[in-house]
Amino acid sequence: MKLTIGISPCPNDTFIFDAFVNNKLDTGGIETEVILADVETLNQWALEGKLDITKLSYPAFFNALETYELLNAGAALGKGVGPLLIAKEYIKIDTETSATVAVPGIYTTANFLLECAYPQLKNKKPFLFSEIEDAVLTGQTDLGVIIHENRFTYQQKGLIKIADLGSIWEEKMNAPIPLGGIAIKRNLDQKIKWKIDEWIRKSVKLSFSNYPVISDYVKQHAQEMSEDVMRQHIDLYVNNYSIDLGEDGQKAIKLFYDVFLQKEKTEKNANRLFLID
Repeated sequence: MKLTIGISPCPNDTFIFDAFVNNKLDTGGIETEVILADVETLNQWALEGKLDITKLSYPAFFNALETYELLNAGAALGKGVGPLLIAKEYIKIDTETSATVAVPGIYTTANFLLECAYPQLKNKKPFLFSEIEDAVLTGQTDLGVIIHENRFTYQQKGLIKIADLGSIWEEKMNAPIPLGGIAIKRNLDQKIKWKIDEWIRKSVKLSFSNYPVISDYVKQHAQEMSEDVMRQHIDLYVNNYSIDLGEDGQKAIKLFYDVFLQKEKTEKNANRLFLID
């Protein structure tokens, strides 16, 4: 049996999936085909039901509930991990504003958190997440919402933080931020889904057992990122919630889902959100 798996090339995803997809675990003959893509591409594919297993943002997951349910391993969730709103110089965000904002995709958690914090910012332009700093620097947009490793590089480029969208969510909701999760197709055999969840959990633990050593698989896909930035990335986005959401993690995602339903004025629902629910 071969399963397609979509993840981003970012260090947190390759760190989590390294052992699973590189034959460092006994998967009983189940093969995997890994497709690497940026998170918004993965979000769009999830809406099409393209992959068996996929990393995706929570707004995309909520829009794909008929096709996918959430695994309890592999998630990016925590405190102090949210996206940042940046600019070249200070911009006061008034009630009504025509300021343009570069976002890393319409279905990203970053875009949803921007809508929650600043609903008046309507003039959005989607960019690949790695191009947002340059979009702001070159004046293509007034503001930008950055995620991933750009959290560690924007100041070096002379950009400033206007707001921490994650902190705004945390203070309002008193809960950690659900950034992204690993979803699996509902129509797969239940035993297979349980095994996949366990293998991802074991994969994270194995990567942690060798940390802070950075594996070749992580380096291979981190482009020109320094090992120091790779570790900052892993330290920020991979934690105990990545091993298992647990009750607290599931509660944070259900809260996020409730806000999503209210904001989108939709009645989308599913028998369950999680594999373990």
